[in-house]
Amino acid sequence: MERVLTAKGAATRQRIVEGAAQLIRVEGVQNVGLDDIRGASSTSKSQLFHYFPDGKADLMLAVAQYEAGQVIADQMPQLGDLTTWRKWQAWRRRVIQVYDAQRQACALSALTAQLGTANPATRDIVNALTDEWHAYLAVGVRALKESGEIDARVDVAKSASAILAAVTGGATLLQSTDRLSYLEDALTEALDGLRRPRR
Repeated sequence: MERVLTAKGAATRQRIVEGAAQLIRVEGVQNVGLDDIRGASSTSKSQLFHYFPDGKADLMLAVAQYEAGQVIADQMPQLGDLTTWRKWQAWRRRVIQVYDAQRQACALSALTAQLGTANPATRDIVNALTDEWHAYLAVGVRALKESGEIDARVDVAKSASAILAAVTGGATLLQSTDRLSYLEDALTEALDGLRRPRR
């Protein structure tokens, strides 16, 4: 049974999670210990174990959940309103702006590269994030079809998958090369593909 926290308790727990997330983004999960997290979040050892009884493993799962939420939050409100081609372009600009600003310290990299997917619970978080992200994109592609802005024969699910792959692949290459052009080009090509005439 999940414990219900007071407002103060929830704020303390959130402070610990956010402090840990910021450290992991910069230092990497292998280089961050509980003492580092306590220092970054201004919490005592007893507080940390009060909210995360299983220690680092428990806390890392909470960080993974937090980072998954940040991946979506960083794209809002544009991701939630992809109803016109103009709004799709605004979302594209938002995605590029976010990943350009974050570079090596992005939520997606922290979740997939730093926290990893070896733990089934973390893998479930990544899968849930992917499904949610894909669903937003599919709603947007469907809206363009219904308004006549793209060909009615466009496959909604496949198009959403291609766009999602362009963002995640471009972001991964940005992490490894520090070149934003991969993300810019992949996302531009994926979106332009929506408007190409179908045979």
